[in-house]
Amino acid sequence: MSEQTTIIDILRHGEPIGGSKYRGQIDDPLSEKGWQQMRTAVTGRDEWQHIVSSDLSRCADFARELGASLSIGVELDPGFREVGFGRWEGKSASELMAEDLEGTAAFWHDPINNTPPEAEPLREFQERVNTAWQGLLERHAGKHLLLVGHAGMMRILLLNALGLPLEAFYRFDPRNASIVRIRIDTGRYGEAWHQLVFSGPQ
Repeated sequence: MSEQTTIIDILRHGEPIGGSKYRGQIDDPLSEKGWQQMRTAVTGRDEWQHIVSSDLSRCADFARELGASLSIGVELDPGFREVGFGRWEGKSASELMAEDLEGTAAFWHDPINNTPPEAEPLREFQERVNTAWQGLLERHAGKHLLLVGHAGMMRILLLNALGLPLEAFYRFDPRNASIVRIRIDTGRYGEAWHQLVFSGPQ
């Protein structure tokens, strides 16, 4: 097997309209602040050969704009959507605690075994993101990509890169417009993962 390096820079979306809440798969667009956060995060960078993005508008709209400005292809993949929060979507943490303090506390203590009503279980979310990730690596091996997505997606990919279990999901807190780089070196001895983190605007 010949040696090959694939680099994926993962960019979380900026602030959406409506601010902080359990947004999940609600398709809120970026706020003006969110647009500025993402534009600032990529200013002066033109190394990417292709962009892959969640198809939700807070990711996809920026990906299309950046792809056009860099004259590179943009691919939307619904496999990289945020985890679905079911009946919690659109509500803030304070609203959820007021409605169901016991259920909210149970989720925070053990999100794997305390799925919100009608929400996507974390293990199914992990499987969905991993499937999309493997497809990305197969289609774009050896390239330097930008992947535009969500906090939950970034957490899953960091767990994979660091060899951590799903129980560590909420140990990571990706900020708006922060970037994580994952480099995969593939050679005769298999794959080695190297992870670097650097943040964009808060």
